[in-house]
Amino acid sequence: MTSPTTIVIPTLGRPSLTALLQRLASLPGTLPPIVLVDDRPGPAQPLDLPTSLDVRGEAVVVRRSGGRGPAAARNVGWRVATTPWVSFLDDDVLPDEDWLELLAADLAAAPLNVAGSQGRVWVPLPADRRPTDWERGTAGLATATWITADMSYRRPALAAVGGFDERFPRAYREDADLGLRVVASRGAITQGSRRIAHPVRPTGWWTSLRQQAGNADDVLMRRLHGRDWRRRALAPAGRRGRHLATVGSGAVGLVAVAAGNRHRRLAVVGAAGWALGIAEFVARRIAPGPGNPVEVAKMVTTSVAIPPAAVWHTARGLWQHRRTGPWRGLPELVLFDRDGTLVENVPYNGDPAQVRPVDGAAEAVSALRERGVKVGVVTNQSGIGSGRISIDDVKAVNRRVDELLGPFDVWEVCPHTAADACGCRKPAPGMVKAACRETGVDPAHCVLVGDIGSDVDAAEAAGAVGVLVPTAITRPEEIDTAAVVYGDVGTAVAEVLRCHW
Repeated sequence: MTSPTTIVIPTLGRPSLTALLQRLASLPGTLPPIVLVDDRPGPAQPLDLPTSLDVRGEAVVVRRSGGRGPAAARNVGWRVATTPWVSFLDDDVLPDEDWLELLAADLAAAPLNVAGSQGRVWVPLPADRRPTDWERGTAGLATATWITADMSYRRPALAAVGGFDERFPRAYREDADLGLRVVASRGAITQGSRRIAHPVRPTGWWTSLRQQAGNADDVLMRRLHGRDWRRRALAPAGRRGRHLATVGSGAVGLVAVAAGNRHRRLAVVGAAGWALGIAEFVARRIAPGPGNPVEVAKMVTTSVAIPPAAVWHTARGLWQHRRTGPWRGLPELVLFDRDGTLVENVPYNGDPAQVRPVDGAAEAVSALRERGVKVGVVTNQSGIGSGRISIDDVKAVNRRVDELLGPFDVWEVCPHTAADACGCRKPAPGMVKAACRETGVDPAHCVLVGDIGSDVDAAEAAGAVGVLVPTAITRPEEIDTAAVVYGDVGTAVAEVLRCHW
């Protein structure tokens, strides 16, 4: 029986990944296909996968995302999936024994107006003492909305909104952003019955300080979703206002001191405001904790450093996202014209030996595959219809293109001449629509890169986006009328991967 979902697990190769995979392999029931997305930066290193998965005989696909963060890693994962649903798990969770059974039930019970199903999270905390600040923060995941530690989405819903916004570089707000976009445009997100455990990871002394980088993400959330995004995402209120007041008081005090004795009273007021702000922050963090000397010392030192760090990252976010617009995401499918775009244009070529990729074509196609974007070719071959070459000649040339640049996910060839007035020859949209049908992609999420105006016209007629890469045969009026023009195929793909399409 075909699985309704694919499990996507972004990972940094932590030891917890092995524990998760072993747990999945031990669960009763049919294990769905698994996509592991290795988000470690640097040269590829093999992941340590338990042999128990091989015993189950399940398909485990490993993809790389180049250390671009969990949002980008999850996007690579869901684009690989072909199932109706995609189920995301973090690499440090442990599903309950009945997780697979309840996951299947949750997805089967979801009506068509439900775009997502959230699992239940519980965080094991020490039974013999009060939790630390870090443990309390982790425990908040149990009540977080749309948390991707265990979240399933319908794949068409992900495609429609462009997936996760990769401008969120850390695991902090990317799940709330996606949830808001899905609920606004694609349907409800419900709470399922399945459950996972999310253990508290070991942490260092300055972890809470490093977390202040998330203030820049809060700025992005406000830019994208408005002032009331916390209310709609059921996110707890932050402390940005209090941190700003604390830092402002301290700054006033320092400036007054530098100005000399004339402003002694202002210096005292500023210092007092800073001290009161820090004292309130320290007390709020220490009071619910275990109260041991190490935890107290950590709270005091980090509480002094956190307010200026929070203000700094807020200011950084305001500057970085001052012109940020809505997330569009990558296309699901990029189609290429063959002759002149992927390979040198040899008129009516039936000889595989004459196939030579244009500069940058191999790297461009490879970059798309690495990001999980499907790739295909749509090519007019009127030489078949006119008798200059045979269909077998064209197939041989296409096999050579596949050898050099492939494999491509879809090929579409029109054998007709212009006189045949067919619906597939570009600028007609037939081949573009057929490629989208074969790959299961909405034409609105497809881009066609070609070197003449008929390529662009075919894309637009199909509801896709046409990108023109001019060559010596491109007419000036074609360049003038094209909405998107780049100088070479490498630049065109690079801009598509920056979501400029």
